[in-house]
Amino acid sequence: MTRVLVLLDDYQDVALGFAPWHELAGWDVRVLHDHHADDDELVAALEDATAVVAMRERTAFPRRVLQRLPRLELLITTGAANASIDVGAATELGVTVCGTRASATAAPELSWALLMSAVRDIPGQQDALRAGDRWQTAVGRELCGRTLGIVGLGKIGTRMAGYARAFGMRVIAWSQNLTADAARAADAELVSKQELFERADIATLHLRLSDRTRHVIGATELEALGTDGLLVNTARAGLVDTDALVAALHSGALGGAALDVFDEEPLPSDHPLLRTPRTLLTPHIGYVTREQYAVFYRDALEDVRAWAHGRPIRLISGR
Repeated sequence: MTRVLVLLDDYQDVALGFAPWHELAGWDVRVLHDHHADDDELVAALEDATAVVAMRERTAFPRRVLQRLPRLELLITTGAANASIDVGAATELGVTVCGTRASATAAPELSWALLMSAVRDIPGQQDALRAGDRWQTAVGRELCGRTLGIVGLGKIGTRMAGYARAFGMRVIAWSQNLTADAARAADAELVSKQELFERADIATLHLRLSDRTRHVIGATELEALGTDGLLVNTARAGLVDTDALVAALHSGALGGAALDVFDEEPLPSDHPLLRTPRTLLTPHIGYVTREQYAVFYRDALEDVRAWAHGRPIRLISGR
C-alpha cells in the first residue's frame, strides 16, 4: 500500500529540489504551495496523508486539527522545535513528531542585514534612485561607537554580539535568566531591561516566545529606545505589542523598526504595518536560505526513512 507524504507551504516551489524524494520507494510525495489557514481546507488537503513535513511554523497543528487527521502517523517539523504543533496532543493521538537540524547562521545574518539596511536607508535610497527622485534623499548613520542592545543572548544573540563588536559597537544585553558571567562570555554587559532600551541606539530581539515573554516589549520600552532608535525583530512577532509599535512609529516616539516576523503570516494586504512609516519589512525569510533548506529537507527525508524502518530519529516529545 502506497503511503502519502505531503510537503507543506512550499511557497517558492523549491522543496523537491533540495532532497532526493524520488528515492522513497512506496511513497506518494506531494507538495502544497499555497498556505491553508482554514482548518477545513487544511484537513481536506491532508486527509489521506501518512506523513507531513511542516516548514517551520507556517501551518499550525493544534489538537483540533490533529484529531481530524486519523491517517496521520508522522509529523516532521523543520527545525528542532515548533511552537505551532501541539506535540502533547500528537503523542496522545499516536502521531510521531520529529525535527531536523538548523543553521546557526541564517537568522543572525538576516538580522544584521536588516540592521545595516535600516541604518543606511538602503531600500529607500534604491527606491528613490529607480524612481528618478532626488539624488541622495536621506542621511544614514554609522555603527561604530554606537550601542547595540540584545534582548536574548542565546546562540543567535551571541552571534549578533560578535558582529557588533566587529563593527566597533558597544554591546549590552538583557533577558530574564541572563547572568553577568554569561553576558561577559559573549563580550556583552548585563543590564536591566529598562536600561537596555534607554542606552541602546539599536535593540535586537532574540528570545523564544512563551507566556512569559509575550509582549515583553511594549510602549514603555519603545519610548525609551527613542526617536532615533531602531528596533530589529527576526525572532517572533508576539514578543512585541504590535499596536504599541505601530503607534510609536506613527507618532515618531520610535525612530524605526526592521521586522521579519508578524502576528499573522502571510501578512494580510490590509495589515497596518504595511502603511506604517519608518519600517523595513521582509516576509519571514530569516531561515530561507539554500543552505538551510538543504539541511531541512534532507533531514526530513532521513526522518521519513528512519520512521518507516521503525527507528525514528530526532524525536520531539510532548511529555
